[in-house]
Amino acid sequence: MHVLPAGALEAKLALSRPLRVKLGIDVTSPDIHVGRGIPLQRMRAFQDEGHVGVLIIGDYTTRIGDPSGRSFERPILTDEEIDANARTYVEQAHQILVPEQTEVRRNSEWLAGLSFADVIRLTRMMTVAQMLERDDFSGRYVAGQPISVSELLYPLMQAYDSVAVEADVELGGTDQLYNLLAGREIMQAYGLEPQVVLTVPLLLSWDGEKMSSSVGNNIPLTAPPEEQFGRTMRISDDLLEDWYRLVREAEPPADVEPLDAKLDLARWIVARSHGEEAARAAEEHFTRVVREGRAPADVPEFQLPAGDPLHLPAVLAEAFGLSTSEARRLIAQGGVRVCDRQVEELDFPRDALVGALVQAGKRRFVRLTG
Repeated sequence: MHVLPAGALEAKLALSRPLRVKLGIDVTSPDIHVGRGIPLQRMRAFQDEGHVGVLIIGDYTTRIGDPSGRSFERPILTDEEIDANARTYVEQAHQILVPEQTEVRRNSEWLAGLSFADVIRLTRMMTVAQMLERDDFSGRYVAGQPISVSELLYPLMQAYDSVAVEADVELGGTDQLYNLLAGREIMQAYGLEPQVVLTVPLLLSWDGEKMSSSVGNNIPLTAPPEEQFGRTMRISDDLLEDWYRLVREAEPPADVEPLDAKLDLARWIVARSHGEEAARAAEEHFTRVVREGRAPADVPEFQLPAGDPLHLPAVLAEAFGLSTSEARRLIAQGGVRVCDRQVEELDFPRDALVGALVQAGKRRFVRLTG
């Protein structure tokens, strides 16, 4: 974690007024995941001390895409996709933040109104050499990979957000350090007291990579309880300490087996989003389906299509949202059971499937009806 420059936060706190604590989130997906929730938790800590959280929905900067930590340019979302994602963010953020102490802004409020002359003035405040100091830009430049001019503008636009809201503190991940420090320079150029930079470490997912909605190695705050619980249980034992400190903001329980510590963490994550009762039900589901290998207590039903015999891969594709080739491959790998019997055949008499309990993989179950 960085708090930069040294002593600046203490000086801001000595002002004896509520600080404006900024966090910007690009709306590249409809979900806030637990990794993105960590800086929100830091904002909540400031709110608990009486300060104001300024949550900036980056609807305008999403049109460019933040290159931080990436070796390629993000695809551009449509205006409709950006607006749809933005609508979901505030509700999710309020799972962690205090709504009455949260100022929600969209950066299109000020960025959309900049003239071309305003943009040129902004670009004069940093050099190309400074931009290429960023690891992601410098690596791509050396490798001969393309860097669009729009990407070079991203740090300037994020910095201008700090000017627009007159931020005292800006929060972000450690991969955002360059952008946050750029905010200090731009604020000074506009005659404002520069913000304090406070970063939090990145949360690595169960695959050892940065948690990402686009990759799918994430735990969305809006995911169903059973999914949140199951995904939390996938993290490796060596990541437990980091997850406790970053997500739960606590030390892992002492003298406890990793499995029990992981169960405790999964309960906490689900309870924060869905409540204690949902956490208990999610644990019961995990124990029954994953640990004991039994069907869940409530199995969804699926109406069989017409025909006799029936092609099982086609039935699985419809019931579980798979492609027919994926379903066929799952059967070939021994991952499909009908009435608790592993099957290899692809076609079944209709009567053999009516009322059958079908399991595809470890966690997908369906009851077939006629």
